[in-house]
Order: sequence, then structure tokens, then C-alpha cells
Amino acid sequence: MLFPLVLLTIFALTQGQDTPMTPTSALNPVYTVSADADIGQPIIPNIFDPQAVDPQAVCPGYRATNVKTTSIGLTADLTLADKACDVYGTDIEALSLLVEYQAAGRLHVEISPRYIGPENYTWFILPEELIPKPQVEGDSDNHASSSDLTFAWGNEPTFAFKVTRRSTGDVLFSTEGSHLVYEDQFIEFASSLPENYNLYGLGEVIHGFRLGNNLTRTFFAADVGDIIDANIYGNHPIYLDTRYFEVDKDTGAMTYAADATDRSAQYKSYTHGVFQRNAHTQEVLLRESNITWRALGGNIDLYFYEGPTQDEVTKSYQKSAIGLPAMQQYWTFGYHQCRWGYNNWTELQEVIDNFARFEIPLETVWSDIDYMEAYRDFENDPDRFSYSEGADFLSRLHQNNQHYVPIIDSAIYAPDPTNASDAYPPFNRGVEQDAFLLNPDKSTYIGEVWPGFTVFPDWIGALFNGTGANRWWISEIAEYYSKINFDGIWIDMSEISSFCVGSCGSNELTLNPVHPPFLLPGEPGNEVVHYPEGFNLTNATEAASASAAISSMLATATSAASTTASYLRSTPTPGVRNVNWPPYAINNWHGDLAVHAVSPNATHHGGILEYDVHNLFGHQILNATYHALLNIFPTKRPFIIGRSQFAGSGKWAGHWGGDNYSLWAFMFFSIPQALSFSLFGIPMFGVDTCGFADNADMELCSRWMQLSAFFPFYRNHNVLEASSQEPYVWAAVTESSKAAMKIRYALLPYIYTTFYLSHSTGSTTIRALAWEFPDEPWLANADRQFLLGDAIMVTPCLVQGATTVDGVFPGVGSGTIWYDWYNQTSITGVSPGQNVTIDAPLGHIPVFLRGGNVIPMQEPGLTTTAVRASPWSLLVALDGNGHASGGLYLDDGESLVPNATTWVDFTVEGSSLKASPHGDFIDTNVLGNVTVMGAKGPISRVEFNGKEVHTSSWSLLSPSKILMITGLDVLRTGGAWNDEWTLSWS
Repeated sequence: MLFPLVLLTIFALTQGQDTPMTPTSALNPVYTVSADADIGQPIIPNIFDPQAVDPQAVCPGYRATNVKTTSIGLTADLTLADKACDVYGTDIEALSLLVEYQAAGRLHVEISPRYIGPENYTWFILPEELIPKPQVEGDSDNHASSSDLTFAWGNEPTFAFKVTRRSTGDVLFSTEGSHLVYEDQFIEFASSLPENYNLYGLGEVIHGFRLGNNLTRTFFAADVGDIIDANIYGNHPIYLDTRYFEVDKDTGAMTYAADATDRSAQYKSYTHGVFQRNAHTQEVLLRESNITWRALGGNIDLYFYEGPTQDEVTKSYQKSAIGLPAMQQYWTFGYHQCRWGYNNWTELQEVIDNFARFEIPLETVWSDIDYMEAYRDFENDPDRFSYSEGADFLSRLHQNNQHYVPIIDSAIYAPDPTNASDAYPPFNRGVEQDAFLLNPDKSTYIGEVWPGFTVFPDWIGALFNGTGANRWWISEIAEYYSKINFDGIWIDMSEISSFCVGSCGSNELTLNPVHPPFLLPGEPGNEVVHYPEGFNLTNATEAASASAAISSMLATATSAASTTASYLRSTPTPGVRNVNWPPYAINNWHGDLAVHAVSPNATHHGGILEYDVHNLFGHQILNATYHALLNIFPTKRPFIIGRSQFAGSGKWAGHWGGDNYSLWAFMFFSIPQALSFSLFGIPMFGVDTCGFADNADMELCSRWMQLSAFFPFYRNHNVLEASSQEPYVWAAVTESSKAAMKIRYALLPYIYTTFYLSHSTGSTTIRALAWEFPDEPWLANADRQFLLGDAIMVTPCLVQGATTVDGVFPGVGSGTIWYDWYNQTSITGVSPGQNVTIDAPLGHIPVFLRGGNVIPMQEPGLTTTAVRASPWSLLVALDGNGHASGGLYLDDGESLVPNATTWVDFTVEGSSLKASPHGDFIDTNVLGNVTVMGAKGPISRVEFNGKEVHTSSWSLLSPSKILMITGLDVLRTGGAWNDEWTLSWS
């Protein structure tokens, strides 16, 4: 959680400087950290600085020598071509080039300093213990000849290289026309891009799915909130580049199509991926005709994935570089309810009871920091969340097949050493194990977060120096579980966030606990009074009251003193790194790198600086938490939702979209967020439904509850003191939610199967239309619709006051058939790329099924346990040839390594549906019914395993072409998938 500092006085606080303190009031004698404590040096980002030096204008580049061909590529020495420029650091005179065809579809290009020692290793090299490095695979001698990627280099005027797609001659990446810049605190390389290019990825960012050609992406994990285009919680330095070519229908020749809008033309697309394996602070500049990478350390470690489809790129990236995503327990796909402001066990029970009273599905209830004693990890408030009452609460919850997930923050309270009543055993145990981050002088680094002055676990020191952060973390979580039997963990504040610059608590622990240097929501001067766009049109009286409250707050606010713009610009010192204020200033939302974050000069046990590993704290805490849960549940899949992440975090955890806003714009942004995290290998993704910050209203929440019902992770969460937004608060939202949840819960077998394929193969769960229909360039920017798996298309209404929504039906030009979920009839009269106006009254979310699919379903219920115990059904959507196929994955829904699994193949050919199970997992639920959409009459006979089905058990609805077959439980006893069966009609 992050809240903007509303009233600030410009004041520069250097690392290590004492923090000014002010008492809040006589009634509340807790010290409040001054807002000045979280203000750093005034920094102007390089991209906005008129005085900034362009490295391309002053740096000499490099020349390649000693080039040697290897069986899988080449090696070379790179040496400065002329006098060093030292523009944003000290130039590295001697570099090494390594080129490897690691697999038929993957090319590796790496440029690193030629001379690296233990003292500067992590300045330039990302340790494989932190982020694994893709390796050469299999029969490497044939990789180069079988690859569609070619590598070429030259020395005129200086060293440059390019990667080309052999089959098309298309240049995918070329540094020609630019100089390579490589310094100890600054790296720059650039590539040309074609006109009107289509790039995706480079997260985490709140932006449209297609990134466009006027964006600077900053890779620096920050506790920012969901600010559009800002650097926020996670970092994924990978992009996908999709290029469309117009195909000559006579010759087959292809021409790059920069403006592919002719719906009658034939197109073919090619997609490749580029991963820059670098965890240092970076910036990527997307401009009209090129992409420029800049980094404040590390090396150039590029991996080119040839594709030529998104699916092939994403699978190869996950399997070679970041790992496949963690499989989730079945219950995690149910509905989750949370808020900051559930004040005690009784309130949580009331929430659960209300869901039951209104018959709204509820799988999991969550606790935000309210449950903690004074916001301290691993300790419950003894009055509001006592352990004894919690045991009773959780016993009832679990008996009802529901679940509980608490938040755990990333900072650990440092108690007042002079006050015995302030004792905090988890801190003492951590100190005993050298578990916490240090200052450069080896004293403990003490920042400030929710509980007051805090320390921070040192995951890096534990990994490389054997200190005890991981052991301590595993032990503390186990100890907490002995008191509160939770089912998963929610990790927050892991960028890592600190509410003051530097080790501000080093000399101030006797003041603990202290209040953060900003107003919490609901405190005087920070009332929650904002509402969604258009609220004034539907709730005029409330909107007027809110407007008056905002005016009053603004009138009483104290303005910051105006100052003349004066910026700190660091200049390089040869051979010395300035980690606190690097000479190249990135476009960090908070400015100074130490603002609202642990300072770059914080030191890990063993000497590694936070500067070199900042972006990996969130990644490593997820790793530690994963193993902590395995320690408690050795055979179960850990369930973790985390905020900060890096490439590869998906193998341990899911992610929620962070602190969004109760605005229609952010409901839209949830779709490109979900699509992007599909590319990043984190399919367990969802957002704070109805919005976290500010107040939701009925219409927004009604639409959003329906949209989120089709995301893998489905949770409603909002901020302290905002209006309640549980779905039962408004009658209309209750009905909207139940309608969408009925679809979701019926589709749980399909969702679970789709997610299993993401886990086992690297395929995506949430999909862009352009991925499934790659040769339709008008879909390149389509991010207001999406696919759940390959069969379900969702077209949500995202506009306040609208009762219709425009959507396209991809593939219709090549024969794809779409069926309406609700009336099960096919969509007709639609041309390729046509925007069709679709009815979407409040309470209705348009959902469509793609012909050619068999979808396994069960009966909706109030919990996932109820669903898993219900009869099976199949929904068959035939394509134009009368064919369909699908699959179903079955296991016990929780085991890390299931003892038994079953996969069922479904195929439809020649008016015959065959189910072919393979495996040893026994499911005893019966097969209830089968619905076939697109069935062509007349039909006079239906048979199951050769035995005629009585005419009373089936019907053909004509002219809608829907064949409905019921009562199959009589013909199929002992479980639907125990052996192969055939259902035919003629």
C-alpha cells in the first residue's frame, strides 16, 4: 500500500542524517516522522534534462578484434575505438563478445568486461544463483544451421551487430548507426525498428498493451501505486516484436506492412522476442524508429527468440530462462474477498455471513495489516484478532471449505531497546542470525515502514554469505502458523519500500513506534472523497457533497514553499561509483533513488550493495516464502500473491496488479496488465476488483466484478475508510456478480486445465486476440477484449453509462465460428475486422465460445469444493466442418507432486464425440449432460457407446442448431472419465 504525501516541504535529507520528529497530539503521543524525511536530493531525469549529454555524440564506440568462430557461434575482443568519453561513469576499455546459438530457436549475444574480479563481479554480472542463465541445449553443432536467426557483425565505423530472420530477410535487431557505450555505471546500445512497430512487454507498467513509439520504460522497483507509465513494482526486461507482412496472392512474395488496414488483403505475421538478462536499474527508450537500452550496471546479456509466433516465444522464454509458472491449488481459483479495514474477527465473520446470506460464492477471506499488533509481522493484535478467537474463526471457515490468507509485509519492526514492553522477539531472533540488511559501516540499516522504524531481511547475504535471513524467515512463518492456520500468504511492500531516506532510524529507536510521514486514509486532511468518472451523472447529491469535501481539503492544505528549480547533477569520478546519485539520472517516479526505498548504498552481508540487486528483493522474498510454505505444507502447492517481482518470480507466486484506483480507466488497464503478465510467465494474475484507492460506485463495481470473474486470480480489495464495496453492498452488483460467478464456477474445470497447461508447457491462460489470430493486423492493438484459454472470448463493457460495447470477432474471414454463451447460437453477418455493436446492459457481460472446442464444466456452487463434487457436463462448439476438440486435466487439486493424474482428450468428428481418458486419477462424479452447438439436422438417433439414448433425453433446437442431451448419468455410472466412451448422433 502506498499513499502520496500530500503536504511536503522541499527538504533534502542525506543518507544517515537524523530524521526530524514531531508529536501528533497530546491525545495520541506517538511521534510522526516528518514528511521531510522522505525527500531526497532534487533530481532531473536525463531524458528531460536540457543539459544532458548525448552519449552517441561524444563516445567512441568499440572495435572487434581476435574474432574466433566456434561450433556454436563466435567470440571476440572489443576495445575502445578512441579516447574514453566517461560520460556517465568510467569507460571499460576492454570487453568480451560471446555469440551462441543455444538452441535452434534461440540466439545468445553477451558483452561483458574482459577483466572481472571478486571486488566488482556483481557490478557487471548477474549471478546465476539469483537468475538462472539459459544454457546451450542438445546437439549444439546443428543449432546454427537449423536456426532461422543469423548473426552478423562489422567494424565500420565502429563495432555493430545485427540479427536477421533467415526465412524473410527481415532485420530483427541492428545496432548499426549507433555506438556501443559501456561504463561502470552506464551502458547504452540501440537498435533500429520498422515503421509503426508493435512491441509488447517491458513491464511492469500501467499502459496499453501495445507500447507505442513514445514511451520511456524505467526498470526500478518502486512503491508507487498504479501510476500510468511510471516505474512500479516489478521488472521484466523482455519484449515481443510482431511484424505483419502483406502477401502477394499470386506470387506469395511478402512486403512489410506498416499500415495493414486492408481487410481484403492477405497478411502473415512473424513474432520474435528479446530478453535482456540484467537486473540492474535500466531504462528503455521507445522512439519513432528505434529502441535504446540504458543500464546503470550489469552487462549486455541478450537472448533472441525466433518464434515465429507469440506462443513459441513465450514457451521458449519460460523453459530456457525463467522457469514454468507454479501450479496453483484448485481452491485458489475461487473468489477472494479482502479490504484494508476489516477491524476484527467479528467483522470478518460478518462478511462471510453476508456472502452466505446473499448466496454469493466466497472461497477465501483475506486480512490486510489491520490484524497485526501495531502493524508488526507475525503478531496479531491481542484484543481485535486474538489467537483463541482466531482459532475458532478458522475452524469454522475450514469446516465450510473456505480459506484464509493474511498479509505479511517486507519490513520488520525494530523495537525501542530502552522499553521492555516494546519487546519484539522476531526482531531479536533475526539479529541473532544476521538476518538483516546493513549500512556501509556494518551497523544495521534501519528505515521506516508501517510499524515504525524497521529493518529489512537480507536475502542476498543469506545466499552468498551464509547468513540467516532465509532460515529465520522460514522459522518465523512456521511459528506464526502454529498460532494462525492460514492457507496462503500475501507479500506486500517488497520493492523494497521504506518511508524515509537512508537509515533514518539508526539513532531514533527510542521513539518507536512512530507514525509514517504521511496521513493515512481517513485521517483529518486525507479523507477518502473521490469517486469514479461519471459519478456526478448518476449520484448528483453524493457527488456534490464529495466535491465540497475536496474543496475544503484543498482550502485547508498548506502549500509547499515555492523554490527555484535547482537540480543535483552528479559528475563521474574515474574509478569510483556514485551509487546514491548515479551520474545518469533515470526517470524514477520518486526521483532520488533513496526516496520511498531502501538506499542504494545499503550493504548486504558479504559486501554486495543494494544498488546492484535492488530489483531482486521482491523476487527473493517470494522464493523464501515459497520454501517457508513448503516447510509447513511439504506436499502442497504454496499459494503466494506478491507485489514486487522479477523475471522468473512466476515459478513461486502469483501477482496482483497493485494499488489501482476506483476509476473506469483502471478497469480497462487491468486487461493489458493481465495480457502482459501472461508474457512474463505469471499467469496467476488479477487486480483489486472495483479498485483499491478511492470510492467505487454501483455501476463501476457491477462491471468490474463481471470482468474480473474471467481472470485467474479473482479478488475484491479496497482501501481504509473508503466506502464498502463487497458485492452484496448493492443489489445490482449482487446480481451482476452472481451471474458472472455462475459462469466462472461452471468453467472451473476448463480454467484449471488451461492453467495446468500454462504450468506444464508455458502456454498462456489470458490471451490477446492477436496471439490466437496472428494474421489479422487490425488486432495488434486490441486490448479491450481477451481470451480465457483458446475457447472463451470476453468482451466487457468498459465505459460509464454505456449499454452496448463494440467488439470484433476474429477469424471470421477464415471460417472461425463464434457462439454466444447465453443463447448458444452462432454469430453471423460479421466481416473480418468489423467492430460489431453488442448489447451489454448493466448486469450482462458478453461472452463467446470459439467453434472447434469442447469445454468441460461442472455445476456452479458457493465453494470450489462444491463444484468439484458436482456432475460433469460438456459444452461442444462445432467449427464449420463439424469438428471440435478439447482436454481436461484432473488431479487432487492441491499436491505439489500428485500421486495420480488423468488427462481426458475430447474429439468430435463425423457427428461423434469421443472421450479418451489417460491416467490413474479416479473421479467418481457422473456425466450429466452434453450440449452440442452447431449440430446440423435432421437428427433421428443419439447413441452412447452404441446404445440408443431415449428420445426423451435429447432434443434438437432448430433453427438454432443446438443438440441437448441429458440423463447420461443413467447410462454412465461409476464416474464420467473411468474409461473411453463415444456419443454419436445421426
